[in-house]
Amino acid sequence: MAAEEITLEETPTWAVATVCFFLIFISIFLEYLLHLLAKYFNKKRRKYLIQALYKIKTELMLLGFVSLMMIVLEKPIAKICIPKSAGETFLPCGSVDSSDWSEEETKCSEQGKASLLSTEGMTELRYLIFVLASFHSVLSILTFGLGMAKMRRWESWEAETRTLDYQFSTDPRRFQLTHQTLFGKRHLRCWNENSALRWPACFLRQFYGSVSKVDYFTLRHGFIMAHFDQDNNFDFHKCIRRALDKDFGVVVGMSFWIWMSAVSFIFFNAQKFYSYYWVPFIPLVMLLLVGTKLQAIITLMCLDSHDKSHVVEGTLLVRPSDQLFWFGRPKLLLQLLQFISFQNSFQLAFFTWTWVSIHW
Repeated sequence: MAAEEITLEETPTWAVATVCFFLIFISIFLEYLLHLLAKYFNKKRRKYLIQALYKIKTELMLLGFVSLMMIVLEKPIAKICIPKSAGETFLPCGSVDSSDWSEEETKCSEQGKASLLSTEGMTELRYLIFVLASFHSVLSILTFGLGMAKMRRWESWEAETRTLDYQFSTDPRRFQLTHQTLFGKRHLRCWNENSALRWPACFLRQFYGSVSKVDYFTLRHGFIMAHFDQDNNFDFHKCIRRALDKDFGVVVGMSFWIWMSAVSFIFFNAQKFYSYYWVPFIPLVMLLLVGTKLQAIITLMCLDSHDKSHVVEGTLLVRPSDQLFWFGRPKLLLQLLQFISFQNSFQLAFFTWTWVSIHW
């Protein structure tokens, strides 16, 4: 089969030049779009989004280097021979078709061995990396867009904090019992006071009204009182937007342990592990756990305020604390979201790559 392939010497120069032109044009066009996006973020003074964009560009460059090394090392890797018994273990499929083996694999076969990774396998792996990069970029943008869409609703809530009705309802000269406040009515339920029932309730709450208006007002008040002497006209919504930009830069990143998880999932793709039954559910389970934990944190802050004082002056004061998070590490939730985001991209890329490989 290798002898039937047309080399570059047998290809018209106009065809080579045309392909090169379009590849270079598309690359420069995409780079220019990223440049315009960076200028837009700089104009809007959203420096954390510029850092996130730089991370995405760095990761795409890393994937490009990996693909380049795979092209250069394609034949040397195919020439590495391993025992045939080792080559027949941990296969994604039940059998191996040797009819399309290249010259390198044939040499290993003549020695009674198998190639470590065939040239065809290297080519398919490069396709997988390309699809992964595409899905990771698209899903990162989609995730950020959904977050911004969610925050648009909060913008009207922030504007409401400057009305006379809100100032009257939060007047410190007004006294009320903790369980009579709107925040207390939402979270001081009988099942929330029982740790065994609290978690199922928090699990269900994440599916509807995960953050209500009263939650936003109470968390805003607690944040302002923790950083300022008294409540003022601080723009809490703008602060959250900056935090979202900063956290987005963490979530879209791919650290070393994220890459190792991808390698692990590729390994467990062997038929004997039946990974298609349980691997796709790992990101879903982790996402539900994170959502439940965030709901539990809001409830625990309400219970803590109720235990310290049964009477409220103006509005209920909650006290955020790192101890409310797992192991006292709020950044752990970001790392889990980073893992979930990458695994969603990886699973969709793997599904698309598999479907295209079978049907094409």
